[in-house]
Amino acid sequence: MKLDRRSFLKGAGASTAGCALVATLPGTLAAFEQQSLKPVGSEVNSICEMCSTRCPISARVINGKNVSILGNAAAKSFGGAVCARGGAGHSLLYDPQRLVKPLKRVGERGEGQWQEIEWHEAYQLIAEKLNGIKQKYGAESVAFSSKSGSQHKYLFHLAHAFGSPNTFTHASTCPGAYKYAASAMYGGGVKRDLGGAKYIINFGHNLYEGINMSETRGLMKAQTKGKAKLVVFEPRFSIVADKADKWYPIKPGTDIAVALSLCHVLINDNLYDHDFVEKYVAGFDEFADEVKQYTPEWAERICEVPAADIRRIAHELAAAAPHALVDYGHRTTFTPEEFELRRALYAANVLIGNLERKGGLFFAKKAKTYNQFAGDDAAPTLGKPGVDGMPTITAKRIDQVDQQFAMTWSKGGVYQSILDAALESKPYQLKGWVISRSNPMQTMTDRARVVEAMKQMEFVVCCDLYVSESAAYADVILPESTYLERDEEIFDKSSKSPAYYVRQRVVETIGDTRPSWQIWQQIGHALGLGKFFPWETMESLQLVQTKKDAKLLQEIKRQGYISYGVPLLLREPSYVAKFQATHSKARVADEDGSYASALKFKTPSGKIELSSTKIETMAPGRGVIRYREVTLKQPNQLFFIQGKVAVHTNGATHNVPYLANLMNDNAVWINPITAGHMGIKSGDKIRLYNDTGEEHGVALVTPGIRPDTVFAYMGFGSKNKELARAYGRGVHCGNLLPHVISPVTGMSLHTAGVSVAKA
Repeated sequence: MKLDRRSFLKGAGASTAGCALVATLPGTLAAFEQQSLKPVGSEVNSICEMCSTRCPISARVINGKNVSILGNAAAKSFGGAVCARGGAGHSLLYDPQRLVKPLKRVGERGEGQWQEIEWHEAYQLIAEKLNGIKQKYGAESVAFSSKSGSQHKYLFHLAHAFGSPNTFTHASTCPGAYKYAASAMYGGGVKRDLGGAKYIINFGHNLYEGINMSETRGLMKAQTKGKAKLVVFEPRFSIVADKADKWYPIKPGTDIAVALSLCHVLINDNLYDHDFVEKYVAGFDEFADEVKQYTPEWAERICEVPAADIRRIAHELAAAAPHALVDYGHRTTFTPEEFELRRALYAANVLIGNLERKGGLFFAKKAKTYNQFAGDDAAPTLGKPGVDGMPTITAKRIDQVDQQFAMTWSKGGVYQSILDAALESKPYQLKGWVISRSNPMQTMTDRARVVEAMKQMEFVVCCDLYVSESAAYADVILPESTYLERDEEIFDKSSKSPAYYVRQRVVETIGDTRPSWQIWQQIGHALGLGKFFPWETMESLQLVQTKKDAKLLQEIKRQGYISYGVPLLLREPSYVAKFQATHSKARVADEDGSYASALKFKTPSGKIELSSTKIETMAPGRGVIRYREVTLKQPNQLFFIQGKVAVHTNGATHNVPYLANLMNDNAVWINPITAGHMGIKSGDKIRLYNDTGEEHGVALVTPGIRPDTVFAYMGFGSKNKELARAYGRGVHCGNLLPHVISPVTGMSLHTAGVSVAKA
């Protein structure tokens, strides 16, 4: 049976007035009778997946129709609660527009003509096409991309077995920069102890809208119980800015100037932690020489923050140290100099010596490390499922031609390089693309370029819950089960002590969907690669993880989330004392009552590197953190910036009924002065345009934005009618952002210049 967009809309309806939308299309949930839900258990502890935080949850079926989703009370840092997105999981499960049968394209790519097929037909078609491309062009001509986190490694396992080195996560479009900067400086990722901080400097990491339940509650705890002072530098008056003690409407793209001038004051006014720097830091002298020039007066001319305030804030930060931190962010105001910005933010933390101190930064204490300090098996370690004889891949990745991106190759890659390879054969031509739970049409920049790249492909496969914007250009769409319908492996959720949690089915599968780990396994068999997929069930993989300890597996499943021992910060004597009291065979403390002598770093020098010879080799001129001026807009343009909203997750949730009802548009914030010059009032239709694209939206006139800046929440403005609730609603941010790849990190650029006019 064929589907087209007209019949899709006729059946599904485009209204968001109610949640119980009715549709009659095969391939969607509406094509199945709404039967009573079949619960797997009376109450199931699992993991949410309405955003990337993936909070521990407890869910149960009520009256065979509804699913109650609460937080898992055992996950104390998460507060035993869920956010608005987490509570909307039931709405996703029952959404009549959700896919529950595989679809095959029967018209032109992107035209919206689909035919429902069976799974074996989908697998046969995919195997035929991918093996054909492999035989003709080589396995490396197929790219595999996935949102990082749940299940992505199963797709990448398929890619490896197939012989392609070209695997990509969403890192370069969202969280990559701070991770690569931490790797370069600390030798690995670090976490924030927001709840213990007495002073926090924030550069637009809006935890009160881009909610991470654990970190958001930590920030709330610091501000309420801890009475911490919060200083925010951000171009708009966001909710985190509203909750700050002081908000500075900083000029977009100039965050690094403030960060470097703070470092200047800490060093020049002799406020930094000499002992910490002497013991644990390499490259301090080179960094200190560089920041001599970055005075608060210099920064004021660039970022418009008063020099006296920068100097005062640096002194306040030092006075609160080490129980203070400069938040290294997640998605802050982007510039092409993301790597320098994140390193500058980390550098301020290094100078106040807050590593492994309460209220500072710390390394996750996974079981192996924790047990070494405990002197016994305080927490079980997990085994890693592996397969012998995986093929050796000799072809280079498409992003491997430039040595400056060396840190990204094993950590997600430069996602946007897929476009260059597809459109310009750089460094060679891509012919196929397999996409899982990723929506590059929304999350990459220059949407028109993404469209052209997908049109250039000979074959595109997309695994998703909906006909997303990206899936709309696929040849085959594979419907994945929702997170309430699937089991997954055990995940490490360690923080200050070891912790594990597991996703489990809450209800039996509705319709004909499958978990993605099973989809990639079965495609592997269809490709003739079955020997690389020896597992049969998820439980067989889980038993490998628990080293065949069935009792441990059942306990993890029963609780859903388990933490072990007590929190440990290596340089905080009170934490070490409690740790020793808990573990009788614990390592003997240093003379000062800490474990500071055990602190090690996986860097070339074995220390925190404020300056790096390794980075200098990779990217000449970038070994030392320094300021580089960038141009983000033309003189007659406004800055265009974006951010997250509390009821949606980037480009993933805007068609979920409950959440679409809460917010289905992203009005464009514009300052009253700027709006007045243009004759624009709140509610007026406006046009935003530049050399990349053009969008139409609605104005929200507010003093909560700089006069030279406009803002919109991202993820709106879908351009495919299959997403009936999201189609055409709001501004599509990616259609206004130019295709720019940032040095070293490979990040996409999320600040652009736009012209604005009344429509």
